[in-house]
Amino acid sequence: MSAAPTAAARLRATWNRLSPRPGGKWLFSKIFGTLIPYSGSVRPQILELGPGFARVAMADRRAVRNHLASVHAIALTNLAEMTTGLAMTFGLPDSARAILTQISIDYLKKARGTLVCECRCDPPSTDARTEFDVISEIRDAEGVVVARARARWLIGSYGSGAVSR
Repeated sequence: MSAAPTAAARLRATWNRLSPRPGGKWLFSKIFGTLIPYSGSVRPQILELGPGFARVAMADRRAVRNHLASVHAIALTNLAEMTTGLAMTFGLPDSARAILTQISIDYLKKARGTLVCECRCDPPSTDARTEFDVISEIRDAEGVVVARARARWLIGSYGSGAVSR
């Protein structure tokens, strides 16, 4: 009897199956938002995924705005965190899993309009317990960086308790 596929393996398989098809990226984004409800609250549009790379868009809409008529700081943090997690997880070995342990973000400019967050990293090639820092940047439609985040992920193997809190 084989073990159930890990999160990294399921993520890659689902993206690779859906993304080339018409509407596949949209469907993948909807599935992702349903499976991870808090991340889904910003209605992410997952544009590109690969080992160590993710680009995720978020529309500016009333539900993510603050009293200053710009995108709320925590909506930006949500977008940044999910982008780092997707980029990193997509490149992890099948035996690994990760949990966020820390995030910091610098808000550089009021965020308005459609925003795109991008992350590039070299994911660990091991499931040994390790901390891994990942940077993402959020840009507005003009390409201006409106926020920059650093997320710390604890990597470990399934069944080892390595990422238990």
